[in-house]
Amino acid sequence: MVMHYKVSGHLACGSHGAKLPSTTDLAKVKCRNCRKTEAFTEARRTSRNAARRAARRDKSERASTDWRTAWMQRLSGLPGRQRLPRGFGDQAYV
Repeated sequence: MVMHYKVSGHLACGSHGAKLPSTTDLAKVKCRNCRKTEAFTEARRTSRNAARRAARRDKSERASTDWRTAWMQRLSGLPGRQRLPRGFGDQAYV
């Protein structure tokens, strides 16, 4: 069964009928005419970009704090008096 894309109460492809199945979920749309419309492609582009931005934000937040703590632990674990780089702590030696 063909699933249409519904935008603000209307079908994107312009088909009419009260019994036509429709959804706003982009992954479930099967109608080729709906998938070719500007409304569908814009919605798909927007959702894809939002997912990429969220993934990039999560990755950068994890990487910005994780490398610093890992480096401090690595230097702290070395034998002897290993100096931490500037900005890594108030102590002169570990």
